[in-house]
Amino acid sequence: MRILDTFPSFPQKPNVQRLREYYASYPDVFEVYFSYHCKNTDERLTKALERYRDDWDSIQKVHRQIAGLVEDVVGTYKAKYHLTFPIDVNLIVGAYGSNAYTHREIIPDITFAMERLTAESGPLKVIIAHEFGHATHNIISDQHRLNWKKMRWENPYIWLLREGAATHFSREIVPELKPSVYFSYHLEGDEWFEFAEKHKRSVIREFAMDIRNMKESGAFFKEWFSINGGSKFGYTRLAYYIADCMFQDFVKQRGEIETLLLWKNEAYFEMVEDWLSQQM
Repeated sequence: MRILDTFPSFPQKPNVQRLREYYASYPDVFEVYFSYHCKNTDERLTKALERYRDDWDSIQKVHRQIAGLVEDVVGTYKAKYHLTFPIDVNLIVGAYGSNAYTHREIIPDITFAMERLTAESGPLKVIIAHEFGHATHNIISDQHRLNWKKMRWENPYIWLLREGAATHFSREIVPELKPSVYFSYHLEGDEWFEFAEKHKRSVIREFAMDIRNMKESGAFFKEWFSINGGSKFGYTRLAYYIADCMFQDFVKQRGEIETLLLWKNEAYFEMVEDWLSQQM
């Protein structure tokens, strides 16, 4: 594993031109970021410049901790799952797009956008463990010879397994925090979690109905998986709660490894359909 820390290159007195020079210093990293995770417009960058002033102390606190926490998380994965990560971990200051993501590869690199992360060490460690959970899921699947060419990445049932696995791993690697932290990645997520718990049946019912009725996958992803969605209930990313419920039910029935490998099973989509039906 290599940690690429771009923070020392961030301009001391940023403006739009200096931001673009910073991005140009790491073309591969920021090409992915602006292609999939953030708009690359002068208007977006100007708004980011205004927010940096308020968030700068927090960004610095995140930067001081994050490399050490990454090493801690990787050490725990190695001890618990006997894995190593042949990847790059990129630490960036973005323009308030995604907070963290894995790159679109079988064994993916990981990027953390420090302006979108909490400086609280527990939740910060959880989101690190979550992203490494995605990498772990892929590594274990690859070790079990998953045929990646057959993977239907665009299907919401695949998204459910991926997010359920990553949430599961984050809880295994950073245990004993309050339940909401594993979904919010900060300390103020209790209201979201309590809503999801109280309205589980209706949330799952609406999710299942949207899968059948929404023809545009981007709109579905935004509503249920994106931080910019949540128009139905007023809470974003409720699919993460559904994913965790499903994954944990399958773990109780089948065990951890078999659940991680369910996307190898030709009947996997039918299993998800059955599970959703049972929850409603």
